Amino acid sequence: MCTLQIEKEMERQRHFGLIMADLYEKFAADKVVGIYMFFKPSLLVRDAELVRQILTSDFGSFHDRGIYVDEKNDPFSANLFNLEGQSWRTLRTKLAPSFSSGKLKAMFETVDEVGDKMIKYLAKTLEDGQSHNLNIKTVMTTYAVDIIGSVIFGLDVDSFSNPGNEFRELSDRLVGQENAPTIQRLRNLMNFVCPPAAKLLSLLGIHDPVTQRLRDIIQHTIEFREKNGVIRKDLLQLFIELRNTGQISENDKWQATKAKSEHTKANMSIDMIAANSFLFYVAGSETTAATISFTLYEMAMYPEILAKAQKEVDEILQKHDLKPDGQLTYDAIQDMKYLDLCVKETTRKYPALPFLNRKCTQEYQVPDSNLTISKGTGIIISLLAMHRDPQYFPNPMDYKPERYADDSKDYDPVAYMPFGEGPRHCIAQRMGILNSKAALVKMLANFNIETMPRKEVEFMFHTAPVLVPKDGLHITLSKRR
Repeated sequence: MCTLQIEKEMERQRHFGLIMADLYEKFAADKVVGIYMFFKPSLLVRDAELVRQILTSDFGSFHDRGIYVDEKNDPFSANLFNLEGQSWRTLRTKLAPSFSSGKLKAMFETVDEVGDKMIKYLAKTLEDGQSHNLNIKTVMTTYAVDIIGSVIFGLDVDSFSNPGNEFRELSDRLVGQENAPTIQRLRNLMNFVCPPAAKLLSLLGIHDPVTQRLRDIIQHTIEFREKNGVIRKDLLQLFIELRNTGQISENDKWQATKAKSEHTKANMSIDMIAANSFLFYVAGSETTAATISFTLYEMAMYPEILAKAQKEVDEILQKHDLKPDGQLTYDAIQDMKYLDLCVKETTRKYPALPFLNRKCTQEYQVPDSNLTISKGTGIIISLLAMHRDPQYFPNPMDYKPERYADDSKDYDPVAYMPFGEGPRHCIAQRMGILNSKAALVKMLANFNIETMPRKEVEFMFHTAPVLVPKDGLHITLSKRR
């Protein structure tokens, strides 16, 4: 087992997820690699079987992420992603019904409306009948942010026609952390790599002003709905229901609820609603935009895949009696099986988070070895490197949706975990896939994508955990006739 320090790599302005992928590739002979996260010894686990054991069957020894959280002094940090132990388990159980098929189906109408606004915006851009080279990542970021604003924050956001609205400006400030003060970027990084340092910075008053403004928006919206009995089929409505009744109903009824007492409201405080709304915003906007953009980018380099996906979209729309520029339905989206394979391949090659982290919560003997992991040791899993390891995925840099087909299975399922695995897998996974597929269907139904030479994506340095393309993702579009 090798021991390394990574500070020099960080000084080179290289993304933490890429550094972990570099170490994964450098020490190919080792199942586990010792590293220092600044002053804290941690382990980079390279073996897919061991990774899956840690995340699933041996979850009891690794149930916390080891990320900064301070429920008492910094309630905004106490979201589902960060929480530990029983606090996490209780909240996860309460929120799980929010993402049932019935709830997603009810919220899909809002998603479809945002998709229509996106198509109208692009149609106007391409109204001269010519082909246009566009940064599709920018377009899809607008789409994803508007969905988050509508479905999670309960706002009527239309950034395609009004790009200067407050919610989009807040979003741009939040994502554009490379322009944030150095101390703020350091705080963001420490949340993952050194939680004690993050706690110290928090106690010193280093907070992101954008998050406070988003909290104010949440509070104002909740107060307005409760006062006026407003019902909207979105995630915020479910949070309000949880706040006022202690649970989210599993039926398909959406109704206004009022808390019986202040004690009832403790089920879900304003700070807790804001913290988790912010989590789903951060987790959903960038990853949804990236999944759609990377899929279209790869299709532009593989015309046979593009043609097959476009053919399926045309046939399914016709089967459900839907028009390309008209309303989509939840059931039609579920019917598009080849598009499912494309999204699977995109999230394999470009996982939503390039790495996962866990903390050993009780001493653990690694199976079939003499290695014992001490309590408190940090665990790093490089999804990016594991998903691009030819041992698990033959020709990993090729974009091959067919590798997941039932008659192919040209990959090792043990190593495939784009949304995490086990009890702490991404709770909103199905919502993210639905939002991504909806945009892809509308794009493929209404526009042609010109073929371009293969070119691998380069990623920029960023203190956020997600990978951001260095120069955007450019493809050439024209209107389908």
